[in-house]
Amino acid sequence: MTKNLIKHGNSWGLVIDRPILDLSQIEPNTPLELSTNGDVLVISPQRDEKRRERFQSWMAGS
Repeated sequence: MTKNLIKHGNSWGLVIDRPILDLSQIEPNTPLELSTNGDVLVISPQRDEKRRERFQSWMAGS
């Protein structure tokens, strides 16, 4: 899927289609984490720290 940025005041915005938001469980009030390696931009919902700890504990036990 190719997207273009749109002008939003003095900034630029990216419109994310509803199916992607639904799949990622992102709502309007969901905090998002942005990261990049200088080439790729990754946008993901900020996950609960306890959820992350449980997952890491599970992975360590596997």
